[in-house]
Amino acid sequence: MVLPRALAKLNRQVTNPILGRLAGRVPPMSMVVHKGRKSGRPYRTPVMAFDGDGVYRIALTYGRDVDWVKNITAAGGFELETKRTVVLLIDPVVQNDPSARWAPPVVRQALKAMSATYYLQARQA
Repeated sequence: MVLPRALAKLNRQVTNPILGRLAGRVPPMSMVVHKGRKSGRPYRTPVMAFDGDGVYRIALTYGRDVDWVKNITAAGGFELETKRTVVLLIDPVVQNDPSARWAPPVVRQALKAMSATYYLQARQA
């Protein structure tokens, strides 16, 4: 069971503005910078991102059918603010890994506990 949609709405209004202050500065918190696929409006979404093996992976704790994932996959790329730098990422692909072996051990356990099996993977441009 991934996190419920009602929690997503609360996070957008309350938690995300708070986490947004840490995202991009305190790993693994990062900020996905993207544009709406229909509106063209700029958006900033705080996420947990991990780099390794030449790729970046982002835990999809709300599942794969959220707007920001649809936006960046439609665009074919996005910016990620992480570790006080901005990285341009391309070729975003949603992957499924129930074992979450790509994640650090503590995060892996949390993802498995919430049945968050999907993650987004992209490579640096």
